[in-house]
Amino acid sequence: MAYEMIIDVGQEGERIALLKDKKLVELHQEKSESGSFLVGEIYLGKVKKIMPGLNAAFVDIGHEKDAFLHYHDLGPYIKSWLKITNETLDGKRTSGNLNDFKMEPETVKTGKISQVLKRNQQILVQVAKEPISSKGPRLTTEISIAGRYFILVPFYDTVNVSKKVSTLEERKRLKNLGNSLKTPKLGLICRTAAEQKGGQDLHQDIMELQSKWEDIFKKLPNAQPRDKVLGEAQKSFAILRDLLSYDFASITINQKLLYEGMKEHLQSIDTKLPKVLKHYTGKQDIFTEFGIDKQIQSSFGKTVSCQGGAYLIIEHTEALHSIDVNSGSKQARSSNQEENALAANLDAAREIARQLRLRDMGGIVVIDFIDLRTPNFKKQLWNTLSEAMADDKAKHTILPMSKFGLIQITRQRVRPEMSIKTAEKCPTCLGTGSITSSVLISDDIESNIEQLIVTAKHKELTLLTNPYLAAYIKQGVPSKRMQWFFKYKIWVKVKVDIKQGMLDYTFLDGQGEIIDLDKQ
Repeated sequence: MAYEMIIDVGQEGERIALLKDKKLVELHQEKSESGSFLVGEIYLGKVKKIMPGLNAAFVDIGHEKDAFLHYHDLGPYIKSWLKITNETLDGKRTSGNLNDFKMEPETVKTGKISQVLKRNQQILVQVAKEPISSKGPRLTTEISIAGRYFILVPFYDTVNVSKKVSTLEERKRLKNLGNSLKTPKLGLICRTAAEQKGGQDLHQDIMELQSKWEDIFKKLPNAQPRDKVLGEAQKSFAILRDLLSYDFASITINQKLLYEGMKEHLQSIDTKLPKVLKHYTGKQDIFTEFGIDKQIQSSFGKTVSCQGGAYLIIEHTEALHSIDVNSGSKQARSSNQEENALAANLDAAREIARQLRLRDMGGIVVIDFIDLRTPNFKKQLWNTLSEAMADDKAKHTILPMSKFGLIQITRQRVRPEMSIKTAEKCPTCLGTGSITSSVLISDDIESNIEQLIVTAKHKELTLLTNPYLAAYIKQGVPSKRMQWFFKYKIWVKVKVDIKQGMLDYTFLDGQGEIIDLDKQ
């Protein structure tokens, strides 16, 4: 199955879309402002509070809410971490070489956090979950550094291979190769992407991981509490690294700078990868050009249509997500009602797997499928849902259908759920329910055109607006646009933008920049 990645770099940051067979399956957004806390980033934190009742601590890493660190997330080697952090901060250690490092005793699982940490203590922590809702980030001190083919885990001295690596021979090969390349007290976890990769590529990845490990000890002596010690330069690089096991047909980027950086990055991974990289130079918005905006609008509402006519009702609460499956206008494929219900459920199962991944829904998900009585049909439905979620990299568990016809899923929650508003606020009434006459909108647009051409002296204008309003302006003889041309001697370009509300519009100048009408 062919995957495509579309990366849109704009003023607000990056939007990254992953398509599978032209269908949107993942959407990531990274805002350009500082202050974001991404999974995997390593910070020098400062313990603010010890909470014996929770057996946890709150740590300041710069977020508005103190981050949460539970005792179980300290890991068995927390005392060694504290020792090596203090040595580095005091200038006694300048290297990550652990050959002569004397390990501290491991902590026990039944211990208390007050026995390990104290208030105002500086501690090296890693973001395990991004800030969600009103909660701050979730932290861990079991720090790991992710590469393309391996994950480096300090203080462990073993090499483990992903369970998804299929054959026993390949697992043995990867484990032997990892053992021959690793350094003492720096363990390795072999990722699925390493399968069938050559020794040179794997060796290079391990060398890069060890280089990142050394970077921690270069930055830590000069770091202050709240400082980021190690993190990804851009989210698109981290996402691409985690998706290297997929077969990409194309990776398209609309920014030249990121395209060049990504090209160099991919060249260092595999000489074949830069061939799928493309630089988009079209005038139309890249997400609109590839039909992603339309898919977003149709995929993030409360009601979602499935292939074949069935539809889903998706509700979100603080405790769980509920999904109700309805047959809708689905045409009967068989005279057997049970078979028709199964067909609708199978279509819904595939769409549910896509929705969980697309919206990044985590926690507990309860699905109310159309009632099935035949045990074989229930098993077939569970198998279809499991197969559809096989590509989902988030850890998940699917329980068999209960006697009430419900299937329950638990899915790993590491970042806020992707939520996009698909309902538009009326631009005329602003949600009050009372509107002025819509026929006045053309007069409003013409008034702005006169201001921009006569007063602001613009020589070129482009009007971005909803398809309905665009059709009203362009159609007819003479059309509204023709009338403007006869009056102002400038041909106003009209482009359709499905992201605009029903009566919304935006003006662009000759360079394609948005014109702020309030400043004209």
